[in-house]
Amino acid sequence: MGERFTFSHKLAGALGAVVAIAVALAGVAVYALRDVVARKDEVIDISSQRMVDTERLSSLVWQKVAEARLYLLTGDRRYLGAMQEARDRFEALVQTLEREVQTEEGRQLLKDIDRAEEDHQKAVDAIVAARTPESRADVLAQNLERQVGPARQKLLGLLGRFVDREERLLREQRAASTEAAARAIRLLIALTVAGVVLAAVLAVLLTRALSRRISGAVQHVQSSSAELQASAGQQATGAKEQATAMAEITTTISELLATSRQIAESAQRVAAVAAETAGAARAGDATVRMGQESMGSIRRQTDLIVNHMLELGRKSQQIGGIVEIIDELAEQTNILAINATIEAAGAGEAGRRFAVVAEEIRKLADRVGGSTKDVRTLIEEVRAAVNTTVMATESGSKTVDAGARQFGDVAASFGHIAGLVATTTEVAREIELSTKQQTTAVEQVNVAISNVAQATREAEASSGQSLQTASQLADMSRDLARLVQPKVAA
Repeated sequence: MGERFTFSHKLAGALGAVVAIAVALAGVAVYALRDVVARKDEVIDISSQRMVDTERLSSLVWQKVAEARLYLLTGDRRYLGAMQEARDRFEALVQTLEREVQTEEGRQLLKDIDRAEEDHQKAVDAIVAARTPESRADVLAQNLERQVGPARQKLLGLLGRFVDREERLLREQRAASTEAAARAIRLLIALTVAGVVLAAVLAVLLTRALSRRISGAVQHVQSSSAELQASAGQQATGAKEQATAMAEITTTISELLATSRQIAESAQRVAAVAAETAGAARAGDATVRMGQESMGSIRRQTDLIVNHMLELGRKSQQIGGIVEIIDELAEQTNILAINATIEAAGAGEAGRRFAVVAEEIRKLADRVGGSTKDVRTLIEEVRAAVNTTVMATESGSKTVDAGARQFGDVAASFGHIAGLVATTTEVAREIELSTKQQTTAVEQVNVAISNVAQATREAEASSGQSLQTASQLADMSRDLARLVQPKVAA
């Protein structure tokens, strides 16, 4: 790395290299673990399954022989079906193994097993076909053992060879997977050692570069701190003298600002009183206007009531006419009922029922006549009440008109008062604005003087801090020099 790279760049590069090594280690570890796991899975899943299938072939051969023997002993054809099922399963397993076996030796061995199974099945079928109902079961069983035994032994021998081959392949695959795991471990150890060595080299290089940089910086800081210490002493002396002068100016400006604020407060109180008076005048004028509007609303309501009362009177007259018609109908109904009663009395026994109905009708007519008299009385009372209400409403309307005229005069007076108060308020505001401007100007001067005083105090404090910092910087530079180059510092 050249001088154009900063120490942070160098440190970042070193960390990047370490991270790259860690990522490479992780990648190699993942790859190695996946390879080992894949090999182990192949050994466990494929090879172990082939071993199980091969063992099942032997058991199926014995199952076929057992089913044939049971058929010869019992003559039950269900055992023949079970024998054929065992043979089908045997052939299916052989086909599966042929697809999985990858060497020519294994495929040839499976073909020999398939041919031996066919020979064995032919021998079994011959014994089964020779069975008759008259045949002796023990003789047939002996023939089965004598004729089928050699073919069975041949088939079992081939299956044993295949089992031995699969066990050998399983051991070889286990050894290969173990060797792959050992290679992965050796590779990880080598990469780890290389990473540690690289990290150590980078640490040494960075330490040397940092030492050279700090040594140069310490020398520069030592010379600069001496100059800064002398300059800070001169600034501290000048800042103290300037702070004393600014304190006297600040006291004078503060007294002037207090006087201006008192004048502004007095003008503000005058403006506030004028504003309150104007607000009261406007509120009174608004109240009068609201009262005037209320009087108008009362007048409209009164006119509406009069109209409704007149309409009620007209409706009462109409009801009276209808009541008179009902009264006439009741009288005519009564006369008709009396005539019907007379006619029913002349009719003798046949008109007695009709006489009862006529009597009820006459009673109903009497009740209707009485009710119409009551209704007529009520209508007269309603008319009298309506007339009284109309007269009272007209009197109230005249009173409302007089009150509305008086409210108009009061509203005009309040309007004149509001105008005068508005003029007073404007004058008070002008006085207040003038005093506020004067106060603002004094405050600005005060703020400026305060800022100058604050800057002076800060300059004084900064000078003291600069002096203290320069001393601390000199001490730190000496400490750094001792840490980086102890011989030079000594």
